[in-house]
Amino acid sequence: MKLERTLALKNLRRKPARTAALVLLSAFLALSVFGGSVVVASLRNGLKSYEARLGADIVAVPYQARTKGTFESILLQGIPGMFYMDEQYYNKICTIEGVEAAAPQFYLASTSAGCCSVPVQIIGFDPEKDFTVQPWIRESFALSLGDGDIIVGSELTVPKDGILTFYDTPCRIVAQLGKTGTGLDTAVYTNMATIKTMMRNAESLGFHYLTDTDPDHAVSSVMIRVANGYDVEAVTGDINVHVRHVEASAAAAMLSSVAGGLKSVSGVIGILVAAIWVLAVVILAIAFAMISHERAKEFAVLRCLGASRRMLCRLLLTEAAFAAFCGAVLGVAAGALIVFPFGNAISTALELPYLMPSALPAAALALGSLLLSALAGALSAAVSAWRVSRSDAGLLLREG
Repeated sequence: MKLERTLALKNLRRKPARTAALVLLSAFLALSVFGGSVVVASLRNGLKSYEARLGADIVAVPYQARTKGTFESILLQGIPGMFYMDEQYYNKICTIEGVEAAAPQFYLASTSAGCCSVPVQIIGFDPEKDFTVQPWIRESFALSLGDGDIIVGSELTVPKDGILTFYDTPCRIVAQLGKTGTGLDTAVYTNMATIKTMMRNAESLGFHYLTDTDPDHAVSSVMIRVANGYDVEAVTGDINVHVRHVEASAAAAMLSSVAGGLKSVSGVIGILVAAIWVLAVVILAIAFAMISHERAKEFAVLRCLGASRRMLCRLLLTEAAFAAFCGAVLGVAAGALIVFPFGNAISTALELPYLMPSALPAAALALGSLLLSALAGALSAAVSAWRVSRSDAGLLLREG
């Protein structure tokens, strides 16, 4: 085997242009497989994260917010938005049979004006009633959230003094949340008292977001948990029937729409990767067939010098393995330089939850891509190697 490896390396160095073409083709294959695998894995992670962060069986929002898709834009894309309804609708929801718990939330979008440090989505919640935000927050912050305290998403930059100002309301950053791959990574969380103070200050600054509702008696959404023994769809229907101007949606239905988009994107990526893999195998097979034909006399001389058929077969497969491995390493490296630094851009383009895999799963995907690319190289050279091993050396030399 040592002799085959030595000859294979010398042959690859002797024809640098041919070797470069094989390496680049293998690199393109590995890049496609690895990049596509990381994107699909990130979409699946994002869906799981989205499901975990939603944390409710039913979500109720003002009718216009649901029909315009404002709520989904906040969660999935991080587009700041605001919509409100009177607190009476929250109270009515609490009386619906089957509602075990209901937690109000209040949304406020900051501006790029001088009164705000950064334009973001601000989400206020009631610590005494909340069951969706606080379990997530406790992963980073175990204490109670006081008035004037805020917790920021993973994508926001924390200033050195730890202070962000919204509508001339200075707020102290007490923690930063883990990455979710959703629009919540650019959001700011605080309690109801703090966000209502921001709203009143916004009114005094001339930002009239509420015209016919008192900010102290307004909510943006209601996160609902259904009691055991009750059907989620039935409770959702009861809310929509008995609480006017409110659109309630089962969380499973919201997730299914996101899952449908994820399935479509993943399917397209899978088809493209499979097509590229098959195409690469075919092109490499043609390339190795041409190379073996070009080197027929060389193989015949080696046979006359005592090389066995099996040795010639191993020699060609070793060359293919070296070229495929080098190309796969380059392709995986190039894929990593594309999909990891530009994850946010990919997420924005797809408009789906996108959470990239951690180091260990990413390494497993890289290893799988290397093996798949090496397999493509081996399959491509197998037919040519078999033909070379079966050729008649004397006949080839006489033809020359």
